[in-house]
Amino acid sequence: MSGFLLASALFLLITIAAGMVRVLRGPTDGDRMLAAQLFGTTGVAILLLLAEALAMPALVDVALVFALLAAVATVAFVRQRGGQESRDD
Repeated sequence: MSGFLLASALFLLITIAAGMVRVLRGPTDGDRMLAAQLFGTTGVAILLLLAEALAMPALVDVALVFALLAAVATVAFVRQRGGQESRDD
């Protein structure tokens, strides 16, 4: 079972690499922020899979902290940008 969980974590790591393309080439700041949200969500999923596969419950706590940081980053982005992107068109 742990082999399957580790393989799933590796697959999610590959999706993060694919999301990096959107961060680097994204046409708008919104695209880049969505890719960053992908990193946060996928990072939490990877940590939870590793916590179960490696029997390390401390990784669950780290995943919770990452989830909170991702939410705070999104709120900070929205407050800073304030819908400016739609006004640029």
